[in-house]
Amino acid sequence: MKNLIKLALSALVALVITIPAFAYPDVTQDHWAAKQIEILTEKGVIVGYPDGTFKPDDNVSRAEFASMAIKALGQEHTTVAQPVAFTDIDTSFWAYDAIQKALYFDLISCPPQGQPFRPDDTVTRAESISVAVNALTTEQISDMKAKEVLSKRFADVNEVPQWFLIPAGKAEILNMLVTIPSANKAKIEANRPATRAEVASILYEMMEQAKLNPNAKLAEAMRKKTGEGYVVENAFVQGSVGTIPSGSIVPIKLTKYVSSQSSQPGEMYIASAPQNYITKDKFILVYSGSNLKGQLLDVRSGKWFVRNGVLVLDNSLLTTNNDQTVSFNGVSEITKHRNWFMKIVRATLKGEKLNVTPDEVIYMKVLKPIKVDLTNGWIIE
Repeated sequence: MKNLIKLALSALVALVITIPAFAYPDVTQDHWAAKQIEILTEKGVIVGYPDGTFKPDDNVSRAEFASMAIKALGQEHTTVAQPVAFTDIDTSFWAYDAIQKALYFDLISCPPQGQPFRPDDTVTRAESISVAVNALTTEQISDMKAKEVLSKRFADVNEVPQWFLIPAGKAEILNMLVTIPSANKAKIEANRPATRAEVASILYEMMEQAKLNPNAKLAEAMRKKTGEGYVVENAFVQGSVGTIPSGSIVPIKLTKYVSSQSSQPGEMYIASAPQNYITKDKFILVYSGSNLKGQLLDVRSGKWFVRNGVLVLDNSLLTTNNDQTVSFNGVSEITKHRNWFMKIVRATLKGEKLNVTPDEVIYMKVLKPIKVDLTNGWIIE
């Protein structure tokens, strides 16, 4: 009987593990876009409503879609040097940066200066699918080819706006022309507002295709950056993410004088990375000039015949070249290089004094792993 109970419990556990958990009560396991909604939710591209629902049949504004598209492509931390001016949004608008990035990456066409963006208008199926296609490097096709491809599956090809004909054809060739499953012949419905479920599916297809064939600007942004610098031993790379493991040793350069004789425990310090921290393959983990902050953890003055000086730095923060400030835990115990004679002297007479001058390089041991997006230097928390 006990064995039967164990078997039953094991089967129940296996069943629970294999059944995917859905984040929203209004998106069932058999919903046609459940997979895409779940994946994009996990990645933080889309979010639900305060009541916990997703509302898959609701619509999405143009501003919301721009923000989602940039997040799906992993470019939310990109900096745009020359923003475009619109009459209906300014820098205080919540999606201003995302809209500027969508323009920069050629996801949406750049209108003449001084035109409205219409951020609160609902995004249409044609607009959302065009953005997905614009994120990619695609083969050129003619209007005739687009109509030929679309006519095989869709009943409303003649209703497709001229400007959307080629993007729609390209989307169909790439299996990206998302439609809600129907028993009847599918329709493109170019001008209909896209639902949240359709948007999730369109963004998912764009995200997957962009991994293979991003457009020129995205390809450059998504390229893992390389350079010379200090090689962090045991650092490793998985896809576009680099990891500085716990226990790694990295150089830092203090900006002020600290001493076992005059500094005080708890005193704050600021340092910088004197070189890029890189992997063995020269992928940049932390850029030169990034700031580090912490405090003096243990300070004890050197006294003759009593003890050698103690000077320990406890690092807590890192500010990257992206102006991102994150936790960066490390410790640096200052020591002096001693030859065999001085080792004997300091072991018997003691009294060694420790100090670090401004711009002097010392070494820090990393206490917790650090994950970095190698395409943009963003620390993944």
